[in-house]
Amino acid sequence: MNAPETPASEPAAVVERYARRKSGSLYSILRPEVILSTQEWQREMLYLLGSTCGYSVEDLGGLKVVDVGCGFGGHLLDFMRFGIAPHNLRGIELLADRFALARTRVPPTILIHEGDANSADIEPASQDIVFQSVVFSSLLSDSFQQELADRMWSWVRPGGGVLWYDFVYGNPNNADVRAVPVKRVRELFPEGRVVVRRVTLAPPISRRVCKIHPAAYHLFNMFPFLRTHALCWIAKS
Repeated sequence: MNAPETPASEPAAVVERYARRKSGSLYSILRPEVILSTQEWQREMLYLLGSTCGYSVEDLGGLKVVDVGCGFGGHLLDFMRFGIAPHNLRGIELLADRFALARTRVPPTILIHEGDANSADIEPASQDIVFQSVVFSSLLSDSFQQELADRMWSWVRPGGGVLWYDFVYGNPNNADVRAVPVKRVRELFPEGRVVVRRVTLAPPISRRVCKIHPAAYHLFNMFPFLRTHALCWIAKS
């Protein structure tokens, strides 16, 4: 089935989809499977920045980074902890409640744009890293996905890239999201050189095995076919 083609109304539709979500404490950082998966992909992200991108510890402070769909500001705080200067960080958040909470959590030197990312005032070729985490899987319009990808790509300076984290398998129990396989990532950024690492043990599995013991996460995560997300570095030459 083809995805609906309604790019103009897609941001409003995303707001409605998120309003229907009732995850409760399912994604609480206090749950062992959540903190383990978070630590895993953060570790892999730092590996990408160091080994693939060639950034050193000294480089991190000067990098300019924009987080598309920054949510409650958690990733912005992560980037600060990694050494990126607050005045070099920017966030974009569509949902008003998340924007309001993010504004209370991150330093005022970090600019956060409230609204659609396509309306954000960001200079072309001004960012070293444009980051997105599980944003595109919430976009059901192919054309809006491409529009946002093109805008993100325009912000990346030559030598920089898009840092991408999203799931590659669909959720049959949630019609408000869809998988974004690596093939689709390459279609969205045809000019980019894509480096892929598979991460994150499938949440239905991690929730069950971590009830037995948190160490079971690492055991089951040894099998790549059980990992549901792709962490990608999409480099601009």
